[in-house]
Amino acid sequence: MDIIVAIAPWLVAMLLLVACSGMFSASEAAFFYLKLEDRKRFRKGTTAERAAAALLADPDRLLSAVLFWNLMVNVAYFAVASIVGIRLQQMAGATYATVFSSLSLLVIIFFSEMLPKSLAVLRAPALAAFLAVPIAFAVRVIDPLRPLMRGVSTLSQRLIWPRFESEPYMQVSDLERAIEMSTQSSTVLEQEEMALRGIVSLSDSLAQELMRPRMRFKMFQPPVSLKDLDCEITPSGYLLIADQQGDDVVSAVNLINAWELPQDNLEGVAREVLVFPWCAKASEIFQQMLSTENEVAAVVNELGETIGIVTLRDLMQTIFSHEHGRSERLLQRKTFEELEPNVFLVSGMTSVRRLSKHFGMELPETRHATINGILQEELERIPEVEDEVDWGPFHFVVVEQHSEGHILVRLTMRKEED
Repeated sequence: MDIIVAIAPWLVAMLLLVACSGMFSASEAAFFYLKLEDRKRFRKGTTAERAAAALLADPDRLLSAVLFWNLMVNVAYFAVASIVGIRLQQMAGATYATVFSSLSLLVIIFFSEMLPKSLAVLRAPALAAFLAVPIAFAVRVIDPLRPLMRGVSTLSQRLIWPRFESEPYMQVSDLERAIEMSTQSSTVLEQEEMALRGIVSLSDSLAQELMRPRMRFKMFQPPVSLKDLDCEITPSGYLLIADQQGDDVVSAVNLINAWELPQDNLEGVAREVLVFPWCAKASEIFQQMLSTENEVAAVVNELGETIGIVTLRDLMQTIFSHEHGRSERLLQRKTFEELEPNVFLVSGMTSVRRLSKHFGMELPETRHATINGILQEELERIPEVEDEVDWGPFHFVVVEQHSEGHILVRLTMRKEED
């Protein structure tokens, strides 16, 4: 009995430290296991959910604080366990001390690491919201120490890896050859090959080649209500909010994934769109969308005017579909419809880069990205039905013209002597 009375306060302290360690371990798993949809919902949820979303806005700060406090609690736990072990050895013998030390180690492993993290993975949104306030307080407490921690980390990296060098720069062509070699050796499945080629294609495409032209989407000026949609989803899948002048896209709402929308003032739940010039790489747009969790980017010309939009859904379709052209995405038709040998029906929005890859040939240099631009430059006006243009190895004939500016062109391969 005297032994229990002597070590009881220390046992209580160890239980409290196990609970604290379990809280930090569970918070680490819960916060970083949240899905993208959960994070978006947290931004407009309760106070605790908004606090969790604010913590995730700076993941390095959150992770550093959680690991720091968890380490401090574990060190304190083992210090107390050592004190209890020494007292047991003095009062009851080495056997009891050894058994207690072993049980202490198992308790900290199971109740502060394995069990809390397992529960956090199963109930990540609920636990993240529940633990947001205490974790936010813990993060604020060590904020003054973060510069010191960052400096120690940088210094240790330079001492351990003083001559660390980056890997040689890899060209897109190197990736394409690697995909071809992997396909030949049957190490890459067909779906994986398609996705890899789609990702590589983004590195070689410009915003103006993948964007939805301005004539292919609709903007709404605030205030916007559900009645303005007429119970229909827009062609792009997003509600695009324009500025007060109605000239540029400033924000957007994902209508496909939205599970609850207010009846009025939809601009209040819209997210600000990214802005990129027409010459930006599609891969850069994709990377910014993933890092900022924005799903729409406005494409502007050299005057800053919105000429189109690129959506995350468009980029995903480019990566994971067999057909990567805008004709498939916007017009639901094949990019190259073969009418007869060496004669194809193509859309005017087909890119010059797509032409070059499809026919496997070098084309004349041009400042235009699409067939439409080439025809306008050669004709010096808007193309009309029956207009004919010879350009490089192709003979173009305009066969259809639609009111929204879309045209269909019959492409014929010219003979070498011509």
